[in-house]
Amino acid sequence: MRELSMHILDLAQNSIAAGATELVIEVSADTQADRLMISLQDNGRGMDSDFLARVRDPFTTTRTTRRVGLGIPMFEAAAKACGGCIALQSAPGKGTYLAATFRLSHIDRAPLGDIASTLMSIVAANPDLRLRYTQRLDDKLFVLDTNDVKAQLDGVPINEGAVLKWLGEYVNEGTDALKYEF
Repeated sequence: MRELSMHILDLAQNSIAAGATELVIEVSADTQADRLMISLQDNGRGMDSDFLARVRDPFTTTRTTRRVGLGIPMFEAAAKACGGCIALQSAPGKGTYLAATFRLSHIDRAPLGDIASTLMSIVAANPDLRLRYTQRLDDKLFVLDTNDVKAQLDGVPINEGAVLKWLGEYVNEGTDALKYEF
């Protein structure tokens, strides 16, 4: 994938398919350590130890529509290509935690991409999902929590067109201050 935000979208869809009602996505860049970390944590059904041991194999999937599962293997390949790695923890009924690290300055590291559109796609298709997105660049921080937004909407659906437009602008404005040639 040409942008890391597309990996985030794919992995978020996996979380939602696994029954997650809460999803935490964090993007953190540490320029001093030359490290970018992207993590996703959900409260979905999780994976048993057998499936967890095989999930990095692209021919392991729970889908019935195709015989390959490329989300985690491709994310891991992207991290390894940039001097990084992934960490994966999961347990049945406990959800899943996945984190990838990348060398921030690595020439082969894909850009973060259009994170606002990625987040709005998740929210538009899953209005009941609690999504918490955090983006950090050194000591600067942006946070979006859809529960906070929903509390202010007074019954207006979060996936209503005008709300999504505002949310996209809010995310772009909040993350523009955190640009590091992601």
